[in-house]
Amino acid sequence: MNLVFSVLGLLLALLTVGISFYLATARGYQSPDSVANSYDQWTEDGILEFYWGEHIHLGHYGSPPQRKDFIAAKSDFVHEMVRWGGLNTLPRGTTVLDVGCGTGGSSRILAQDYGFAVTGITISPQQVKRAQELTSKELDVQFLVDDAMALSFPDASFDVVWSIEAGPHMPDKAIFAKELMRVLKPGGVMVVADWNQRDDRQKPLNFWEKPVMRQLLDQWSHPAFSSIEGFSELLVATELVEGAVMTADWTEQTLPSWLDSIWQGVARPEGLVRFGISGFIKSLREVPTLLLMRLAFGTGLCRFGMFRAIRANLAPQLIETGPNKAAQL
Repeated sequence: MNLVFSVLGLLLALLTVGISFYLATARGYQSPDSVANSYDQWTEDGILEFYWGEHIHLGHYGSPPQRKDFIAAKSDFVHEMVRWGGLNTLPRGTTVLDVGCGTGGSSRILAQDYGFAVTGITISPQQVKRAQELTSKELDVQFLVDDAMALSFPDASFDVVWSIEAGPHMPDKAIFAKELMRVLKPGGVMVVADWNQRDDRQKPLNFWEKPVMRQLLDQWSHPAFSSIEGFSELLVATELVEGAVMTADWTEQTLPSWLDSIWQGVARPEGLVRFGISGFIKSLREVPTLLLMRLAFGTGLCRFGMFRAIRANLAPQLIETGPNKAAQL
């Protein structure tokens, strides 16, 4: 009995330290450098990759959700997004820009399973380094450090622009939308998956929702969340979209990811040996944010949005050309 109380006391003490660390070390957005630094640190210590695998995004559990392996659900998400976006009908050699590629998990699937020629970009030099280490030289994939707010590619460079959960890090969603569409070839497809806030123009945030959203922004270097409706309007406002923007809400399909990500720490105790007490405390530090994410997405405060748009055929003179034109768009 004394041993049980000792173990419980130790866990309570570690949890207290983790929560204190959480409250004292917010990673609020200051600049693109703050995002790059956060991802550099997560990549260097290896904890996120150990528990989340090569995909730093949520998993797809079906509709209604089914019990599924956490890592397998992440790979399934990529394949579901390919099908939803109609990319599975495109030929081998299709050029794809993966915006916010992380350590390259999605890029590798797109190249290996669909034969696409993929360029993955991230603002984190450490993520590029790790992505290159994880990727076979046989795959048609390259990884570059680049800023999604000012992409270094000329207009009409890619057949497909792909992005998963990068949008919350973008300080100006209008520029982000314009850049995504700008680098698409006429007739090309943009497919984006993102965390979104409820459209508060219709239903303003209430007394408890405001502090929850503030924490979700401050803890993971997010300047702002857009809504599904709001980002769709920004895409249309680029005047580069042909027809309507197709959207979907995948909140139900992805919701189990939040608690599953916490469960990884329990199901894989070898992480404590690998990363030690300091790594365990770092992991505990993320638990409050993960729980708040589950609360936000479970109550409708946040929604998981899917976006698909086709690049219109426009006269070249109507579009600013060349790299680093985001400030003019």
